[in-house]
Amino acid sequence: MLPTNGRTSFLMRDAARHTAGAKRSKYLRRIFQFKQMDFEFASWQMLYLLMAPQKVYRNFHYRKQTKDQWARDDPAFLVMLSIWLCVSTIGFGFVLDLGLLGILKLLLWVVFIDCIGVGLFIATFMWFVSNRYLLKQPMREVDVEWGYAFDVHLNAFFPLLIILHCVQLFFINHVIILDWFFGRFLGNTLWLLALSYYIYITFLGYSALSFLKNTVILLYPFTLLFLFYILSLVLNWNFTKGLCWFYKFRVE
Repeated sequence: MLPTNGRTSFLMRDAARHTAGAKRSKYLRRIFQFKQMDFEFASWQMLYLLMAPQKVYRNFHYRKQTKDQWARDDPAFLVMLSIWLCVSTIGFGFVLDLGLLGILKLLLWVVFIDCIGVGLFIATFMWFVSNRYLLKQPMREVDVEWGYAFDVHLNAFFPLLIILHCVQLFFINHVIILDWFFGRFLGNTLWLLALSYYIYITFLGYSALSFLKNTVILLYPFTLLFLFYILSLVLNWNFTKGLCWFYKFRVE
C-alpha cells in the first residue's frame, strides 16, 4: 500500500492526465502520427454515420468506460474528414470552373472558415448550452466535454459534406442550377436531407449522455427546416444556385 503522501501524489498525477488540457495535448501530438491511427475504424464510423448513426455513439460509451473520456482520442476520423473535404472542394472548383488559383482560394475558405471556424463556434455554443441548461444535476464531476461537443459536430458534418459536396456535384451543371422546377426540387431536397442528417446526428450525440435532460429540444429545428423547404419551392429559391454564387464570389 502506498504511503499517504505517495498516494496523494499518485492521485494528483492521475488527475492531471485526465484534465481537458492533457487530453487535448495528447490528441494534438497524435495528429501527425499516422501509423498509430486506426483508419479502418474511422472508415467504419463514417459508413455507419450514413447508414445507422446510433451505432457510432455506442462506441463513445465504450470509450468512456475504458478510457474515462467521451471524446475521441484518435484523430484518424478528423484526418479522413479533412481528406474528404479537400477532395470534394477541389471537385466543386472544377464543376464551377474556378481555375487553379480559384480552387486553392476556395479550399482555404472551406477548410479554415466553413469547417474549422464554424465547427469551433458550433461546438463551443453547444458545449455551453448543454452544460448550462441541459444537465440534470449540475456538478463539477459531470459535464459535457468540449472535445465531445466537437466530435458530435464532426459526426453530423460528415453526411452533410457527402450529400452537398459529393453527391450534389454530379447534378449541379446539368440539372440543379437550370431554371426549372425539377432542378430546384432536387437541389433543395438534397439540402433538406443533409441538414436533417445534421440535426438528427447532433440529437443522437447529446441524447446518448445519460446526465443530460430535455435533449428532444434539439429536434425542434426539424419543423422550421421543413417549413423553410416548402417555402423555398413556392418562392423559387434555389439553395444550390446560391451556394455556387457564394463560392464564386469568395474567390473573385
